[in-house]
Amino acid sequence: MMQVATSAANPAFAEESWDYRTADTKQITHGIHPYPAMMIPQVARRLTDAYGRKGKILFDPYCGSGTTLLEGMLAGMDAVGTDLNPLARLIARVKTTPVAVDSLDREIARFPMRAPSADLTVPAVPNVDYWFSTEAQRDLAAIRQHIDRIGNAAVADVFRVAFSLTVRKASWTRQSEFKLYRMSQSQMDRHNPAPFALMLQALSDIRRALSALNRLASRRRPPSVHGFNTVSGVPTEAIAPESVDLVATSPPYGDSRTTVAYGQFSRLASQWLGFAGANRVDNMLMGGGKADRIGKFGVQKLDGVIARIAEADARRAREVAAFFEDYRASIRNVAAVVTRGGYACYVVGNRTVKGCKVPTAEATAAFFEENGFATEEIYTRNIPNKRMPAVNSPSNVPGETGKTMTTERIVICRKGG
Repeated sequence: MMQVATSAANPAFAEESWDYRTADTKQITHGIHPYPAMMIPQVARRLTDAYGRKGKILFDPYCGSGTTLLEGMLAGMDAVGTDLNPLARLIARVKTTPVAVDSLDREIARFPMRAPSADLTVPAVPNVDYWFSTEAQRDLAAIRQHIDRIGNAAVADVFRVAFSLTVRKASWTRQSEFKLYRMSQSQMDRHNPAPFALMLQALSDIRRALSALNRLASRRRPPSVHGFNTVSGVPTEAIAPESVDLVATSPPYGDSRTTVAYGQFSRLASQWLGFAGANRVDNMLMGGGKADRIGKFGVQKLDGVIARIAEADARRAREVAAFFEDYRASIRNVAAVVTRGGYACYVVGNRTVKGCKVPTAEATAAFFEENGFATEEIYTRNIPNKRMPAVNSPSNVPGETGKTMTTERIVICRKGG
């Protein structure tokens, strides 16, 4: 049975809010590229300060755009992350890798300000005419062609992150949404992007951020960023069993098709960058496979909620169960790489499905306890200034809405010695 300590177990944490309502969340390189549902750096920093140790290993099994990896590196830890989204891995690498600014400056100085009149091929981007004007396609193709000719791999990656930002801003997708929604016709008529200027602005912003990173981390070893799926296992060549001192992460809230659309957010940029499987990311993530049954988990609260969802919608209940089957397998594999006495810190959201609050925090604690951990604390964090509407359409059915999350839970578990 889950045993949770009271806040008095850690007075330092009890005295301070986890909300960070007025904090700058774009320090150093944290703001080089938006990404859905990012853990804010202040939370990651607090976890690494409290539970990490200099010179030891930090692992983020759903590293996204690399917030925890950067904070782990700055704390002197050897950071390792994995994510199935290739765009996320690109951002995470650039966010955490110092780059020689003089080399970057030389390449920025060579960047053209217009597309060539000849020798230009638009990449095979699906539905390109639906999402981009003819002029934007031409300019983006020229920028992609220029990036492909950059010889310095680290500098080319910086350009690719800037290009991702440019693709999004040059497209007809609504800039305020993470899911792909095309602008109205009137908005499209007024939308007149200048991709070359957008690219130069993005490069300037990233250069400034990398200069700050260089000052803080020029002698630190950058994290290693992988693309393995923790549901299937953790490769020993990436992380040895029982070698990780701290797992600090923010896993998905549920299957990406009905919660945070990581794949949809990334799709256009990933297609322009030529990443394989750009339109299959959401299906590859936890719970993205075909849901064919409603499983039992032995977690009373979770099983009860899934049963109530099934009474309203059996398909949605199968989808929720499919996510937790994958999540449980992932936690089992993650638990195996944590050293005895090491910590797993998961920042999770308790989503609502069919009017039922899904107990993700309690399930997280229970799944770790199945693998020899004790739950030390579960903190509540209010989510301020969310870039999400007060309601959304989690089922993607027109007119069907539900409230989005306003709080997160921070689950702290420790492996028995």
